[in-house]
Amino acid sequence: MSDFVWGPATGVGSMPGGDAREAAKTVTGSFDDFPYLAELPARGPGADMIGRTIGLLVEMYAHVEPSGWRVGDRPGRDTRRARSWLGEDLDALEEFTQGYEGPLKVQAVGPWTLAAALELRGGEAALGDPGAVRDLAGSLAEGLRSHLEDVRRRVPGAQVVLQLDEPSLTSVLRGQIRTASGYRTHRAVDRQVVEGTLRDVVGVHEGPVVVHSCAPDVPFALLRRAGAAAVSFDFGLLTERDEETIGEAVEAGTKLFAGVVPSTDAPLSDPAGSVMGVRTLWRRLGLNPGALTESVVITPSCGLAGASPAYARAALAHCVRAARSLADNPE
Repeated sequence: MSDFVWGPATGVGSMPGGDAREAAKTVTGSFDDFPYLAELPARGPGADMIGRTIGLLVEMYAHVEPSGWRVGDRPGRDTRRARSWLGEDLDALEEFTQGYEGPLKVQAVGPWTLAAALELRGGEAALGDPGAVRDLAGSLAEGLRSHLEDVRRRVPGAQVVLQLDEPSLTSVLRGQIRTASGYRTHRAVDRQVVEGTLRDVVGVHEGPVVVHSCAPDVPFALLRRAGAAAVSFDFGLLTERDEETIGEAVEAGTKLFAGVVPSTDAPLSDPAGSVMGVRTLWRRLGLNPGALTESVVITPSCGLAGASPAYARAALAHCVRAARSLADNPE
Protein backbone atom coordinates (compact mmCIF):
# COMPACT_ATOMS: atom_id res chain seq x y z
CA MET A 1 0.00 0.00 0.00
CA SER A 2 3.00 2.32 0.24
CA ASP A 3 2.47 3.57 -3.32
CA PHE A 4 -1.25 4.22 -2.73
CA VAL A 5 -2.09 7.92 -3.03
CA TRP A 6 -4.47 8.98 -0.25
CA GLY A 7 -6.34 12.26 -0.24
CA PRO A 8 -5.29 14.84 2.37
CA ALA A 9 -8.69 14.89 4.12
CA THR A 10 -11.94 12.92 4.27
CA GLY A 11 -14.92 12.26 6.54
CA VAL A 12 -15.61 9.43 8.96
CA GLY A 13 -18.94 8.17 7.62
CA SER A 14 -22.23 9.36 9.07
CA MET A 15 -23.99 12.59 8.06
CA PRO A 16 -27.09 14.35 9.41
CA GLY A 17 -30.50 14.15 7.72
CA GLY A 18 -32.07 11.51 5.54
CA ASP A 19 -31.58 12.65 1.93
CA ALA A 20 -29.08 10.39 0.15
CA ARG A 21 -28.58 12.72 -2.84
CA GLU A 22 -28.02 15.76 -0.63
CA ALA A 23 -25.45 13.83 1.46
CA ALA A 24 -23.61 12.50 -1.61
CA LYS A 25 -23.56 15.97 -3.15
CA THR A 26 -22.13 17.49 0.06
CA VAL A 27 -19.46 14.81 0.47
CA THR A 28 -18.28 14.79 -3.15
CA GLY A 29 -18.40 18.60 -3.23
CA SER A 30 -16.28 18.83 -0.08
CA PHE A 31 -13.68 16.15 -0.93
CA ASP A 32 -12.84 16.15 -4.62
CA ASP A 33 -9.86 13.84 -3.98
CA PHE A 34 -11.11 11.50 -1.20
CA PRO A 35 -14.94 11.19 -1.08
CA TYR A 36 -16.75 8.50 0.90
CA LEU A 37 -20.10 6.72 0.96
CA ALA A 38 -22.27 8.70 3.41
CA GLU A 39 -24.33 6.94 6.10
CA LEU A 40 -27.60 8.52 7.28
CA PRO A 41 -28.62 6.92 10.60
CA ALA A 42 -31.40 9.49 11.20
CA ARG A 43 -33.58 7.47 8.80
CA GLY A 44 -34.02 4.86 11.56
CA PRO A 45 -33.17 1.19 12.22
CA GLY A 46 -31.36 -0.26 9.22
CA ALA A 47 -29.64 3.03 8.47
CA ASP A 48 -27.70 2.85 11.76
CA MET A 49 -24.20 1.44 11.38
CA ILE A 50 -25.04 -1.94 12.95
CA GLY A 51 -28.22 -2.40 10.87
CA ARG A 52 -26.51 -1.31 7.68
CA THR A 53 -23.73 -3.87 8.16
CA ILE A 54 -26.25 -6.60 9.06
CA GLY A 55 -27.82 -5.90 5.66
CA LEU A 56 -24.48 -6.91 4.08
CA LEU A 57 -24.23 -10.30 5.83
CA VAL A 58 -24.47 -13.47 3.75
CA GLU A 59 -26.89 -16.17 4.96
CA MET A 60 -27.31 -14.44 8.33
CA TYR A 61 -30.31 -12.26 9.13
CA ALA A 62 -31.45 -10.11 12.01
CA HIS A 63 -34.41 -8.00 13.06
CA VAL A 64 -34.91 -5.14 15.51
CA GLU A 65 -36.01 -5.89 19.07
CA PRO A 66 -36.44 -3.23 21.80
CA SER A 67 -32.94 -4.18 23.04
CA GLY A 68 -31.28 -3.97 19.62
CA TRP A 69 -30.58 -6.19 16.61
CA ARG A 70 -31.25 -9.91 17.10
CA VAL A 71 -30.45 -12.89 14.86
CA GLY A 72 -33.46 -14.29 12.98
CA ASP A 73 -34.20 -17.13 10.56
CA ARG A 74 -34.96 -15.19 7.41
CA PRO A 75 -34.56 -11.69 5.96
CA GLY A 76 -37.42 -9.63 7.41
CA ARG A 77 -38.60 -6.06 6.95
CA ASP A 78 -35.65 -4.57 8.86
CA THR A 79 -33.01 -6.31 6.72
CA ARG A 80 -34.86 -5.37 3.52
CA ARG A 81 -35.00 -1.75 4.64
CA ALA A 82 -31.26 -1.73 5.41
CA ARG A 83 -30.47 -3.10 1.94
CA SER A 84 -32.83 -0.68 0.24
CA TRP A 85 -31.25 2.35 1.94
CA LEU A 86 -27.75 1.16 1.12
CA GLY A 87 -28.86 0.84 -2.52
CA GLU A 88 -30.18 4.42 -2.44
CA ASP A 89 -26.90 5.68 -0.99
CA LEU A 90 -24.88 3.82 -3.62
CA ASP A 91 -27.10 5.19 -6.43
CA ALA A 92 -26.53 8.73 -5.13
CA LEU A 93 -22.77 8.21 -4.80
CA GLU A 94 -22.60 6.79 -8.33
CA GLU A 95 -24.48 9.81 -9.69
CA PHE A 96 -22.05 12.31 -8.12
CA THR A 97 -18.83 10.40 -8.91
CA GLN A 98 -19.24 10.09 -12.69
CA GLY A 99 -15.73 10.00 -14.17
CA TYR A 100 -14.09 10.15 -10.74
CA GLU A 101 -10.66 8.56 -10.39
CA GLY A 102 -8.91 8.27 -7.04
CA PRO A 103 -9.45 6.98 -3.52
CA LEU A 104 -13.06 6.38 -2.41
CA LYS A 105 -13.93 5.18 1.09
CA VAL A 106 -16.76 2.87 2.17
CA GLN A 107 -17.48 1.96 5.80
CA ALA A 108 -18.80 -1.14 7.57
CA VAL A 109 -18.81 -2.26 11.19
CA GLY A 110 -15.90 -4.57 12.03
CA PRO A 111 -16.39 -8.10 13.39
CA TRP A 112 -15.83 -7.34 17.10
CA THR A 113 -18.14 -4.33 17.41
CA LEU A 114 -20.72 -6.31 15.42
CA ALA A 115 -20.35 -9.33 17.74
CA ALA A 116 -20.75 -7.04 20.77
CA ALA A 117 -23.94 -5.49 19.35
CA LEU A 118 -25.75 -8.38 17.65
CA GLU A 119 -27.89 -10.55 19.94
CA LEU A 120 -28.28 -14.27 19.45
CA ARG A 121 -31.78 -15.77 19.73
CA GLY A 122 -31.55 -16.01 23.53
CA GLY A 123 -30.82 -12.29 23.84
CA GLU A 124 -27.09 -12.45 24.72
CA ALA A 125 -24.50 -10.82 22.46
CA ALA A 126 -22.81 -13.05 19.87
CA LEU A 127 -19.57 -11.99 21.57
CA GLY A 128 -20.11 -14.59 24.31
CA ASP A 129 -20.14 -17.51 21.83
CA PRO A 130 -16.82 -18.10 19.98
CA GLY A 131 -18.55 -20.24 17.31
CA ALA A 132 -21.11 -17.50 16.67
CA VAL A 133 -18.29 -14.94 16.37
CA ARG A 134 -16.54 -17.11 13.76
CA ASP A 135 -19.76 -17.53 11.76
CA LEU A 136 -20.48 -13.81 11.97
CA ALA A 137 -16.94 -12.87 10.82
CA GLY A 138 -17.18 -15.33 7.91
CA SER A 139 -20.58 -13.99 6.85
CA LEU A 140 -19.30 -10.40 7.12
CA ALA A 141 -16.22 -11.22 5.00
CA GLU A 142 -18.42 -12.72 2.24
CA GLY A 143 -20.82 -9.78 2.35
CA LEU A 144 -18.00 -7.23 2.19
CA ARG A 145 -16.48 -9.01 -0.79
CA SER A 146 -19.64 -8.57 -2.90
CA HIS A 147 -20.29 -5.02 -1.56
CA LEU A 148 -16.78 -3.93 -2.61
CA GLU A 149 -17.29 -5.49 -6.06
CA ASP A 150 -20.54 -3.53 -6.40
CA VAL A 151 -18.78 -0.27 -5.47
CA ARG A 152 -15.98 -0.91 -7.99
CA ARG A 153 -18.54 -1.64 -10.71
CA ARG A 154 -20.45 1.57 -9.99
CA VAL A 155 -17.36 3.81 -9.75
CA PRO A 156 -14.85 2.09 -12.07
CA GLY A 157 -12.15 4.78 -11.63
CA ALA A 158 -12.18 4.48 -7.82
CA GLN A 159 -9.40 2.98 -5.73
CA VAL A 160 -11.66 1.65 -3.01
CA VAL A 161 -10.63 2.06 0.63
CA LEU A 162 -12.50 -0.09 3.17
CA GLN A 163 -13.05 1.36 6.64
CA LEU A 164 -13.99 -1.04 9.45
CA ASP A 165 -15.67 0.74 12.36
CA GLU A 166 -14.56 -0.81 15.66
CA PRO A 167 -15.65 1.54 18.48
CA SER A 168 -16.21 -1.41 20.87
CA LEU A 169 -12.83 -3.05 20.22
CA THR A 170 -11.07 -1.76 23.35
CA SER A 171 -14.04 -2.80 25.53
CA VAL A 172 -13.97 -6.29 23.94
CA LEU A 173 -10.24 -6.61 24.75
CA ARG A 174 -10.80 -5.44 28.33
CA GLY A 175 -13.91 -7.47 29.14
CA GLN A 176 -16.12 -4.37 29.49
CA ILE A 177 -19.07 -5.37 27.27
CA ARG A 178 -22.12 -5.89 29.50
CA THR A 179 -24.25 -9.04 29.35
CA ALA A 180 -28.01 -8.79 28.66
CA SER A 181 -28.81 -8.56 32.40
CA GLY A 182 -26.44 -5.62 32.76
CA TYR A 183 -25.03 -7.12 35.98
CA ARG A 184 -22.05 -8.90 34.48
CA THR A 185 -19.64 -8.36 31.61
CA HIS A 186 -18.49 -10.73 28.88
CA ARG A 187 -15.00 -12.00 29.59
CA ALA A 188 -12.11 -10.33 27.76
CA VAL A 189 -11.33 -11.92 24.39
CA ASP A 190 -7.76 -13.10 23.88
CA ARG A 191 -5.75 -10.54 21.91
CA GLN A 192 -4.52 -13.12 19.40
CA VAL A 193 -8.09 -14.22 18.69
CA VAL A 194 -9.13 -10.59 18.21
CA GLU A 195 -6.18 -9.96 15.89
CA GLY A 196 -6.71 -13.16 13.87
CA THR A 197 -10.41 -12.48 13.28
CA LEU A 198 -9.68 -8.91 12.25
CA ARG A 199 -6.94 -10.11 9.91
CA ASP A 200 -9.39 -12.50 8.21
CA VAL A 201 -11.90 -9.70 7.57
CA VAL A 202 -9.22 -7.16 6.54
CA GLY A 203 -7.93 -9.77 4.08
CA VAL A 204 -11.10 -9.73 1.93
CA HIS A 205 -10.09 -6.38 0.42
CA GLU A 206 -7.24 -6.13 -2.06
CA GLY A 207 -6.93 -2.40 -1.42
CA PRO A 208 -6.10 -0.55 1.79
CA VAL A 209 -8.17 -1.01 4.96
CA VAL A 210 -8.63 1.66 7.64
CA VAL A 211 -9.83 0.70 11.12
CA HIS A 212 -11.77 3.48 12.85
CA SER A 213 -12.50 3.94 16.54
CA CYS A 214 -13.44 7.18 18.27
CA ALA A 215 -13.09 5.50 21.70
CA PRO A 216 -10.06 6.02 23.97
CA ASP A 217 -7.05 3.66 24.00
CA VAL A 218 -7.10 2.53 20.38
CA PRO A 219 -4.86 -0.60 20.09
CA PHE A 220 -2.63 0.78 17.31
CA ALA A 221 -0.05 -2.04 17.38
CA LEU A 222 -2.70 -4.79 17.26
CA LEU A 223 -4.45 -3.11 14.32
CA ARG A 224 -1.18 -2.75 12.46
CA ARG A 225 -0.42 -6.45 12.94
CA ALA A 226 -3.93 -7.35 11.76
CA GLY A 227 -3.15 -5.69 8.43
CA ALA A 228 -4.71 -2.24 8.78
CA ALA A 229 -3.00 0.21 6.42
CA ALA A 230 -4.41 3.13 8.44
CA VAL A 231 -5.98 3.85 11.82
CA SER A 232 -8.72 6.48 12.21
CA PHE A 233 -9.18 7.97 15.69
CA ASP A 234 -10.28 10.97 17.75
CA PHE A 235 -7.05 12.95 18.15
CA GLY A 236 -8.40 14.67 21.27
CA LEU A 237 -8.51 11.36 23.17
CA LEU A 238 -4.80 10.57 22.74
CA THR A 239 -2.73 10.37 25.91
CA GLU A 240 1.02 10.20 26.43
CA ARG A 241 0.62 6.41 26.73
CA ASP A 242 -0.39 6.27 23.06
CA GLU A 243 2.56 8.25 21.75
CA GLU A 244 5.16 5.51 21.51
CA THR A 245 2.84 3.12 19.64
CA ILE A 246 1.83 5.93 17.29
CA GLY A 247 5.50 6.68 16.54
CA GLU A 248 6.10 2.98 15.84
CA ALA A 249 3.00 2.80 13.63
CA VAL A 250 4.09 5.80 11.55
CA GLU A 251 7.61 4.44 11.15
CA ALA A 252 6.12 1.11 9.99
CA GLY A 253 4.18 2.99 7.28
CA THR A 254 0.73 3.11 8.94
CA LYS A 255 -1.40 6.10 7.93
CA LEU A 256 -3.05 8.14 10.66
CA PHE A 257 -6.56 9.47 10.08
CA ALA A 258 -6.41 12.21 12.70
CA GLY A 259 -9.85 13.33 13.90
CA VAL A 260 -9.14 16.95 14.82
CA VAL A 261 -12.38 18.76 13.86
CA PRO A 262 -15.29 18.50 16.37
CA SER A 263 -18.05 16.17 15.14
CA THR A 264 -20.94 18.09 16.72
CA ASP A 265 -21.73 21.79 16.41
CA ALA A 266 -18.89 23.81 17.94
CA PRO A 267 -16.96 26.96 17.10
CA LEU A 268 -14.24 26.08 14.57
CA SER A 269 -10.76 27.44 15.24
CA ASP A 270 -8.58 28.64 12.40
CA PRO A 271 -7.34 25.73 10.22
CA ALA A 272 -3.76 26.03 11.52
CA GLY A 273 -5.06 25.81 15.10
CA SER A 274 -6.93 22.61 14.30
CA VAL A 275 -3.73 20.80 13.28
CA MET A 276 -1.40 22.39 15.82
CA GLY A 277 -1.64 19.29 18.05
CA VAL A 278 -0.60 17.05 15.14
CA ARG A 279 2.49 19.20 14.48
CA THR A 280 3.36 19.22 18.18
CA LEU A 281 3.04 15.43 18.45
CA TRP A 282 5.28 15.04 15.40
CA ARG A 283 7.96 17.19 16.98
CA ARG A 284 7.76 15.34 20.30
CA LEU A 285 8.13 11.99 18.56
CA GLY A 286 11.10 13.28 16.57
CA LEU A 287 9.49 12.30 13.27
CA ASN A 288 10.48 13.88 9.96
CA PRO A 289 8.22 16.94 9.30
CA GLY A 290 8.55 16.27 5.56
CA ALA A 291 6.68 12.98 6.02
CA LEU A 292 3.80 14.59 7.91
CA THR A 293 1.38 15.08 5.03
CA GLU A 294 2.24 11.66 3.58
CA SER A 295 1.39 10.06 6.94
CA VAL A 296 -1.70 11.98 8.04
CA VAL A 297 -5.24 12.34 6.66
CA ILE A 298 -7.37 14.98 8.41
CA THR A 299 -10.95 14.05 9.45
CA PRO A 300 -13.65 15.08 11.92
CA SER A 301 -13.23 13.46 15.37
CA CYS A 302 -16.11 11.04 14.66
CA GLY A 303 -19.19 10.71 12.42
CA LEU A 304 -21.32 13.83 11.88
CA ALA A 305 -24.78 12.28 12.44
CA GLY A 306 -25.31 14.41 15.54
CA ALA A 307 -24.39 17.69 13.84
CA SER A 308 -26.66 20.21 12.13
CA PRO A 309 -26.53 20.05 8.30
CA ALA A 310 -24.90 23.51 8.15
CA TYR A 311 -22.24 22.53 10.68
CA ALA A 312 -21.56 19.21 8.91
CA ARG A 313 -20.83 21.09 5.67
CA ALA A 314 -18.61 23.58 7.52
CA ALA A 315 -16.73 20.79 9.33
CA LEU A 316 -15.93 18.94 6.09
CA ALA A 317 -14.72 22.16 4.43
CA HIS A 318 -12.65 22.90 7.56
CA CYS A 319 -10.94 19.47 7.31
CA VAL A 320 -9.80 20.34 3.79
CA ARG A 321 -8.44 23.73 4.90
CA ALA A 322 -6.72 22.23 7.95
CA ALA A 323 -5.03 19.58 5.75
CA ARG A 324 -3.85 22.34 3.43
CA SER A 325 -2.42 24.27 6.40
CA LEU A 326 -0.53 21.14 7.46
CA ALA A 327 0.87 20.66 3.94
CA ASP A 328 1.88 24.33 3.62
CA ASN A 329 3.61 24.43 6.98
CA PRO A 330 4.50 21.00 8.42
CA GLU A 331 6.88 22.55 10.95
